[in-house]
Amino acid sequence: MKLWELSVKSAGELLKKREVTAAELCDAQYERIEAVDGGVKAFLSLCPERAHEKALAAQKCIDGGEAGPLCGIPMGIKDNICTSGISTTCASKMLEHFVPPYDATVFKKLEAAGSVMLGKCNMDEFAMGGSTETSYFKKTSNPWRLDRVPGGSSGGCAAAVASGEAFFALGSDTGGSIRQPSSFCGTVGLKPTYGSVSRFGLVAFASSLDQIGPITRTVADNAAVLNAICGVDPRDSTCADVSHPDYTALLGREIKGLRVAIPKEYLGEGLDAGVRDAVLRAAKQLESLGAVCEEVSLPATDYAVPAYYLISSAEASSNLARYDGVKYGFSAEGCKTLAQLMNRTRGEGFGREVKCRIMLGTYALSAGYYDAYYKKALRVRRVIKNGFDAVFEKYDLIIGPTAPTTAYPIGSKSADPVSMYLGDIFTVPVNIAGVPALSVNCGFNGDGMPIGLQFIGPAFSEAKLLQAAYAYEQSAGFSKMPVL
Repeated sequence: MKLWELSVKSAGELLKKREVTAAELCDAQYERIEAVDGGVKAFLSLCPERAHEKALAAQKCIDGGEAGPLCGIPMGIKDNICTSGISTTCASKMLEHFVPPYDATVFKKLEAAGSVMLGKCNMDEFAMGGSTETSYFKKTSNPWRLDRVPGGSSGGCAAAVASGEAFFALGSDTGGSIRQPSSFCGTVGLKPTYGSVSRFGLVAFASSLDQIGPITRTVADNAAVLNAICGVDPRDSTCADVSHPDYTALLGREIKGLRVAIPKEYLGEGLDAGVRDAVLRAAKQLESLGAVCEEVSLPATDYAVPAYYLISSAEASSNLARYDGVKYGFSAEGCKTLAQLMNRTRGEGFGREVKCRIMLGTYALSAGYYDAYYKKALRVRRVIKNGFDAVFEKYDLIIGPTAPTTAYPIGSKSADPVSMYLGDIFTVPVNIAGVPALSVNCGFNGDGMPIGLQFIGPAFSEAKLLQAAYAYEQSAGFSKMPVL
């Protein structure tokens, strides 16, 4: 195998055996980026000089016998996670030249673990989108077929991992932005429990929904990255002060007796037939491993998408109010009044999708409409959370499709935002409820495009999620990479 084809675990073993150096691993990644990123367009920026310095530092730890599982492993970071001295644009004109003065907590943790950042990955502008087509700078392509979208908003991260340009990447998930692109690109994507990973340094979209998580090629790699980034952070008041187990500890253990629920609403109208068949085959596979799969009902599923877009847009309206052209970021020139400065800055600095969501959120929060829309959406949020809680009283996990379809052609849904929003129907309930979920590849459709299987668990059940997903992954064997 070529170095860029290795998993995090395999690469780490080679590093510890001194069969390859961290610098050689870094060089191999940049060579791969040079070879394929012209077509994939996964990265917005690269930092080779800094990466090589970090690789040399990691090698010293390896030589000294102090290396952990991520030491010397090259990674990509979504461009809404702050990195000191390195531009963080959120794929927006508004922050095109913004360079943060501090690091996000997750980035500091990964660098402390010896990981080497290759660059920042493309995304939908301010994480608003499901295809990475709303980026101000470029449209990322799906490595399996370059005329297809990679999903979003963490499409650049998923594409980088799938194409071998990075061993793993960190994305953010507000309504499925890690899991849906992982489904489209055939990677493993985890949205951890809300509060289990610090959001300090993540540029806010919807603060009660946003969560940082890893995208990897294997479940074992995902568990290793989660070990490095989870934990309480005094700089994030929403971080839960709970103990976190070793998420790799249960990998390889049998899942006999595991009770798995399959919501009938997840297999109904709007689901592509090929996706449904793949999910049902996956359920049979889990049963062959000793799990017990039964159909249940989550009747509030149909209300999740409208509730999500009201809540997320309302919070986005508040969070993005800080971009006024005064303190930092893009500032329109030639303005004579403060009002003109703000109007032109926001009008020129934000893209169409971001402006649409700001307007929707502002409307939902306005006097006379707050009770009718935002407050009602919060009540639906509680109903959705109660529905999950009721299922988890009897079952260990829920499975279903990650997305209703596989990756679609670039531009095919640009004029139909409602259709694109409905693509989040199976992922947004998870963020609304604050529970963890993981997407793993469960096969391919007739066009050879990956299909995602979603595992959902109760709060802080990531260890069991990873155990079940690992057992499925090892028995199903859908871990191949695209040919580019």
